[in-house]
Amino acid sequence: MEATQYWLGVDGGGTGTRVVLADARGVELGHALGGASGLALGVSRAWAAIEAACAQAFESAGLTLDWAHSALGCGLAGVNNRDWLAEFVASAPKLAALDVQSDAYTTLLGAHGGEPGVVVAVGTGSIAAVLDRDGSSNVAGGYGFPSGDEASGAWLGLHAVVHAQRALDGRVRPDAFSDALLARMGAGDRDGLVVWLCEANQTAYAALAPVVLDHRTHPVAAALLAQAGRDIAQLVDALDASGQLPVALCGGLAAPLAEYVPDSHRARLRAPLADSAHGALTLARRANAAAAQGSGGAA
Repeated sequence: MEATQYWLGVDGGGTGTRVVLADARGVELGHALGGASGLALGVSRAWAAIEAACAQAFESAGLTLDWAHSALGCGLAGVNNRDWLAEFVASAPKLAALDVQSDAYTTLLGAHGGEPGVVVAVGTGSIAAVLDRDGSSNVAGGYGFPSGDEASGAWLGLHAVVHAQRALDGRVRPDAFSDALLARMGAGDRDGLVVWLCEANQTAYAALAPVVLDHRTHPVAAALLAQAGRDIAQLVDALDASGQLPVALCGGLAAPLAEYVPDSHRARLRAPLADSAHGALTLARRANAAAAQGSGGAA
């Protein structure tokens, strides 16, 4: 086995990819942002986005992407689908080591520094995870769009669209909120909206979440945001019925949704120590150590 020179931590979701590059001592060398790499969008697309972002991270450090001497840790949305995960691992380039876990797990590693705690990740999708005091881990939610991912950007967008539909055909009075939703979708009439709906995926619906937040005082938007807060509390309770563990709200919607978490749970919120990409960097380090011992490292 060739000597590992670099660790790469990748956080991949339905909206974007974040990469942290470090040397074999753990000294951070570069960072990058890239396109979506959640597995629901396709394994080929995921690898293309990850490779582009990793190349950018190397470039930011004045280096050239070097898969063969890199240990790669990935926290990806969609790995709970075992077929997607198997295809992703089988499609990997030649690496010094590889470990692929859910983005919930890498978020958990980053948020609490490997210590016991709960995370609720709310971005394009959503999922919650816990690391118990005995070292065991479990998840709640994360069943995916459109049936799951409560409190996520895609969930907010999916439900907000209903208001735009009703306003467009006169079931409710058109207002600034419905107008803003239709403008974001580029739909000026019923036919245009139907075209958008037929083509929309999780990422497209998540792009409507900022419109919901911009109109948070509107009764429909306010009700959606309040429900999102209750859903976050329910995810926490499912993983920590005792109510004793610290909770980190993570992801792109963490800051705006924190105020909607019920008072009973908001007091337990703490800022994450690090992000999912840094949690994935921990995976890369562990995978490299395992590979060095001859025990593999791929998920």
